[in-house]
Amino acid sequence: MSTVTKDMTIGDILNANPDVAPVLLDAGMHCLGCPSAQAETLEEAAMVHGIDIDALMAAINAL
Repeated sequence: MSTVTKDMTIGDILNANPDVAPVLLDAGMHCLGCPSAQAETLEEAAMVHGIDIDALMAAINAL
């Protein structure tokens, strides 16, 4: 998978690499299957959940 960016949607990230799901769940994003999560960008979801976007991207891109 290519590098994840802030403007990618959660749906696109999970479709490209389902192994990202545990990272998102551990970060506190527990509604990965809901319709809004599929269209939200990683940055939008991080803001809603109060998650540091840079730390989250680093964890995802370390996979």
